[in-house]
Amino acid sequence: MPEQTLWNRTRQAVYDEIARTAMELFLTRGFEATTIDDIAKAAGISRRSFFRYFGTKEDIVLGDLAAQGELAARALAERPQSEDPWTALRSAFHAIKDVTYDADTMLKVSKMMYETPSLRARHIEKHLRWQESLVPELRRRLRADPDDPLDVRAEALVACAITCLDVAGEAWTRANGAVPLEDLFDSAAAALRP
Repeated sequence: MPEQTLWNRTRQAVYDEIARTAMELFLTRGFEATTIDDIAKAAGISRRSFFRYFGTKEDIVLGDLAAQGELAARALAERPQSEDPWTALRSAFHAIKDVTYDADTMLKVSKMMYETPSLRARHIEKHLRWQESLVPELRRRLRADPDDPLDVRAEALVACAITCLDVAGEAWTRANGAVPLEDLFDSAAAALRP
């Protein structure tokens, strides 16, 4: 692994500080009531500097979602070849753990996401990017012809798994985290293949 430069470490520290400051504002004031100018002021940076680190406010809340898709893709590639594609995909999704926040904060973030249309839309958009990461390995497992655009099995399986995860996340939020997210995901996934 290449050694991080001082510049990269400094950039990461600033990124983390802006994200922490913004999340504190979002959780106290509300997502929509917090402006980019509010975040920049609280973080001690200019509005222009904010955009060097984040494209949108939504990216602060959902920034790690793309990385979680890559984690799921790596976990899928590491699953035993003997597993059927659906079981391998479900198991790969169990590798996704958000350890950024404690459980109480995660619940607040989740409620904010499901209650804010712009966050919800961005969440769906980022989940759609997971397909780009997951479909190639699933197509390989299904022995699909890579040149056959009409073989949609891999895309369908990934879309179903992502929908199960989203449905489970919404239920977990409604239940105030009382039921483990993994159990809700397994329940949703089992409904598709009893």
